[in-house]
Amino acid sequence: MKAKTLSASSFKAPIVKANALSGTFAFTVDVEEWFQVGAFETTFTKADWPSLESRVELQTLKLLDFMRGASIKGTFFCLGWVAEKYPSLLKAIVNDGHEIACHGLDHDRLFTMSKADFKADIQRSKGAIEDVTGVTVIGYRAPSFSLTPNVWWVYDLLDSEGFKYSSSLYPVKTDHYGMESAPRAPFYPANSSIVEIPMTVCDVPFRRLPASGGGYFRLMPYWLSRYLLRNGAKQSSAPAIFYMHPWEMDTDQPYVKEAPLLSRFRHYQGQARLPAKLTRLAKDFSWGRMQDIYENILTEVKVGK
Repeated sequence: MKAKTLSASSFKAPIVKANALSGTFAFTVDVEEWFQVGAFETTFTKADWPSLESRVELQTLKLLDFMRGASIKGTFFCLGWVAEKYPSLLKAIVNDGHEIACHGLDHDRLFTMSKADFKADIQRSKGAIEDVTGVTVIGYRAPSFSLTPNVWWVYDLLDSEGFKYSSSLYPVKTDHYGMESAPRAPFYPANSSIVEIPMTVCDVPFRRLPASGGGYFRLMPYWLSRYLLRNGAKQSSAPAIFYMHPWEMDTDQPYVKEAPLLSRFRHYQGQARLPAKLTRLAKDFSWGRMQDIYENILTEVKVGK
């Protein structure tokens, strides 16, 4: 089936407003097991998961320790799968003052699901997170930034299940994800009251680069990542968003020699240097939670939906 493309009618006017916490960027974490990542999707199946070493609790607690020491508050997009298996971990995240949000149930990409599948996915994952933490979940991030024009209907279902914002689009084209035609500033998708808060990109001569971190932060020299974050925020007139995964700090995780070479490079390269880079990042920018930075947008009452 030919992929759809987005037209200007897919968006309402982008929102460009000063954030409530002037100068603060969003620190976000996608909480998932090391073996649930896209890099290993051709190596492991869900049937393999029970036989693999679980390290998400150890990894996330290590990251929480770092953030506590660096005085960073952030937003943790958690899989419902993790909430069901490690409820004490989610309680620890909330007890440290972080926002808890939803990353889907078990990291299925959106374009692999029907509307019924997606509704069941977010109902179960959101419910599991809320039952464990006692906190109302308002934020959602699609696994692997897999929100494409073919599944634009997810916004209606997110709205119906009580979400207020999504951070599921990366306005850049890579071989793994991206929607370059999407706005760079927060926007309301047409006919939706959900706010989409895109990841940060930076235009440099002749190309656009991802600026929000992830594997790029591990692979790029720190000075370049800092430049892209700062200038990407200026170009979009919106606070930058940084993201990472707990497994990125774990140099003792299993090495999957069966995975393709490129997948192994993406997953493992730069892990040993990451703590030092994060320490510099914590000093160079002010960091906060998505729900606080975008509070003025999220509390708006939408008229004429």
